[in-house]
Amino acid sequence: MDGGDGFTLDGKALRGFHRSFSQVQSILDQNRLLINEINQNHESRRPDNLSRNVGLIRELNNNIRRVVDLYADLSNNFSKSVDASSDADGDSFAGDGGAGFKHGLKRLRPA
Repeated sequence: MDGGDGFTLDGKALRGFHRSFSQVQSILDQNRLLINEINQNHESRRPDNLSRNVGLIRELNNNIRRVVDLYADLSNNFSKSVDASSDADGDSFAGDGGAGFKHGLKRLRPA
């Protein structure tokens, strides 16, 4: 798939991105339900509901970790796709001194 800027993703990469974003959305939907239940339990002030929140909050935290990991994997896979596309096309972007997209995104740190 060509995004109009010369960057191309193959079908396998697109399916991988779609699968990862679907997983993220599913977890976020689950988190919304968990947060609603946690809020209801908190508002009830019943001791058994409040103690149930401990497990629900742990589950919520684990889900957040999973989302962070999925986004890290997405970022890494996207970078690899960009590198592969840039290497295959020999393209470089204006203003990057011919270094290519990969090097154009490099963060410069003071010495």
